Amino acid sequence: MHKEKLHILLAEDDLNLGILLVDYLETEGYHVKLYRNGELAAKAFQDAHFDLCLLDVMMPLKDGFSVAKEIRIKDKDVPIIFISAKSLKEDKLKGYGAGADDYITKPFDEEELLWKIKAVTRRKPLAKSDNQTVSISFGKYFFVHGNQSLTVNGKTKRITEKESEILKYLSEHRNKVIKREDMLKALWGENDYFLGRSLDVFITKIRKYLKEDPALTIENVFGVGFIFNVPETGN
Repeated sequence: MHKEKLHILLAEDDLNLGILLVDYLETEGYHVKLYRNGELAAKAFQDAHFDLCLLDVMMPLKDGFSVAKEIRIKDKDVPIIFISAKSLKEDKLKGYGAGADDYITKPFDEEELLWKIKAVTRRKPLAKSDNQTVSISFGKYFFVHGNQSLTVNGKTKRITEKESEILKYLSEHRNKVIKREDMLKALWGENDYFLGRSLDVFITKIRKYLKEDPALTIENVFGVGFIFNVPETGN
């Protein structure tokens, strides 16, 4: 039984599956609200508090990817898990790109979903605990993790939560070989091929953010991971 009585938004247009999941998760101690199209789910999130969102991808009126993007505008931290029959690599990468913390493919075992829920809700409070205090400088840049801000030459850019987590991890392990598997487990809780591809996309974006200082590089170490090269004189 889950002790926190967390509130879950469930967006699922399949009524039978929706009812099954509501019954199962409420038996496990969660409060669950079911919405059968994307517009209702997006509106519900704007009007009420939820601790976790379970989003079907293919829904009437508004798909799950669009709903996730709207949710992320209001709340950068709430965990999102996609539930989908779409199992192609491109679909999963699109899901993570839309702000998902995890992705589960239909058909699935309810217990597997439960463990995914426990994993993402366990990770999120830990990620928030140090968000407000971490500020780091490297090269010409000043980075504030809690504000998700990156400043160079007097100009500040707001980056996403996941970009901020990745940049913080790179900064804490600067000038050292970072194993890809260690980074994935630290940031997502597991070492997964699709998460690895998503990480590569984020790394590419971060490289672009750091282009104002050519001395800062994120080097690929073939078959191992990365090195965030920071001149010692740059802090």
